[in-house]
Amino acid sequence: MKKKVLLSLLSAFGILSILLLIVVWRNLFGLNITTDSKARVLYIPTGSSYEQALDTIESNLLIKKPPLLDWVAKRKNYPSLVKPGKYVINKDLSYSSLINILRAGRQTPVKITFNNIRTLNQLAGKIGRQIEADSTMIMRFLSDGSNYIQDGFNKENIISLFIPDTYEFYWNTDAAGLYTRMLKEYRLFWNKDRLAKAEEKGLDPKEVSILASIIDDEVVKAVEKPRIAGVYLNRLKRGIPLQACPTIKFALNDFTITRVLYKHLQTDSPYNTYRHKGFPPGPIGCPSIEGIDAVLNAEKHDFLFFAAKSDFSGTHNFSRTLSEHNHYAAIYQKELNKRKIFK
Repeated sequence: MKKKVLLSLLSAFGILSILLLIVVWRNLFGLNITTDSKARVLYIPTGSSYEQALDTIESNLLIKKPPLLDWVAKRKNYPSLVKPGKYVINKDLSYSSLINILRAGRQTPVKITFNNIRTLNQLAGKIGRQIEADSTMIMRFLSDGSNYIQDGFNKENIISLFIPDTYEFYWNTDAAGLYTRMLKEYRLFWNKDRLAKAEEKGLDPKEVSILASIIDDEVVKAVEKPRIAGVYLNRLKRGIPLQACPTIKFALNDFTITRVLYKHLQTDSPYNTYRHKGFPPGPIGCPSIEGIDAVLNAEKHDFLFFAAKSDFSGTHNFSRTLSEHNHYAAIYQKELNKRKIFK
């Protein structure tokens, strides 16, 4: 009889132990953190304490038993292993799995695309909305030339560092980290082939970028970029001012101008390429890859002038002589007047 009772007790104890293990397993390793079928994003700023990180987690995820999450986090030493970043949680997780992701810093990269950028402020605003370093932090870094003079850049040409494309960053990238990454991309972009083509034309990468930025603003039809690049190179070789209208808009900081007038040409600025020969101090925008390659693969010809066609097709008439150019320019000016485009 005693033996049967003992066996019954042992059996009951075994069942209770199994049930207890199931409960413990479900609590610790079950999917107790849910996303409610939505991707949830955790932003943990640099320097966050464990309490701040835990508050972020509990504010953004559906957690069945917060005290148990806290217990698991402490058992896994997460309080001393908090890592900043952007973490996208797009599936249900156990407490253990979530803490493993966070303490290992397995954050989700941020994809940043930038193009058609005119100024550093615009660039900083575009990037600063997507990483931890905001536009003010980025501009503070870029406004201090001592941060990059050792790499051959200055405040006038630093925008050429940023080659328009799509890049992946970690959200907790700071301004210095952004610069370091873009310098790496810049050096990869300027490979031996591109450097050789620039040298063949007597240019360095920064001069190529300046011309490219002008051409990007000047040209609507991409097919014309290499030809117009050839025009500017011919003018530089002969010591003729570039006389590029986009540089006047940049000098005036007014990109709404649709017709450059004589009064605009009197602007006192090193970016006024009607008054100053050679290159302006830096690019007038973030040069595109297409523009850079147009300069590097510029057409070889003897054109010295170009004027927009009066049909407003976005294409140009190219000329070898000033008289021929003035003829085409007069036709275009007449059409501007006819369309009442006076500024």
